[in-house]
Amino acid sequence: MADSFQLRVVTPGRLLLDGPVREVTAPGTAGEFGVLPDHVTFLGSLEIGEFRYRTDQGDQRLAVRGGFAEVANNIMTVLVDDAVFPQDVDKAAARTDADAATTAMAGLSPMDPDYAASSAVLRWAEARLALAK
Repeated sequence: MADSFQLRVVTPGRLLLDGPVREVTAPGTAGEFGVLPDHVTFLGSLEIGEFRYRTDQGDQRLAVRGGFAEVANNIMTVLVDDAVFPQDVDKAAARTDADAATTAMAGLSPMDPDYAASSAVLRWAEARLALAK
């Protein structure tokens, strides 16, 4: 049995992470899920939230903004719309995004198509702020 597997995190603009990990916990659209070495082949969608992984150096975290995760042959490939490490979070920009989304949502019905877009902006801002704490 393997004690690690390869994790690759890719955004549209760059390869963010490519290295061995011992475990991953990800925010799936159907709920949080975990991956360990020798995991069964798996394909799932990701929700906005905290993505955690453990390396030999300890626990690490990212905020991810939706996407997909595939696990096959001890390689986990994560394709996300955006991702950020804690040290790279722009707290002022995240707060501005959260305030703007909250203001936009206040005048909208949950049935309005713009409500869902503003809600996604708010959740992404909140995920970045939570990660930066």
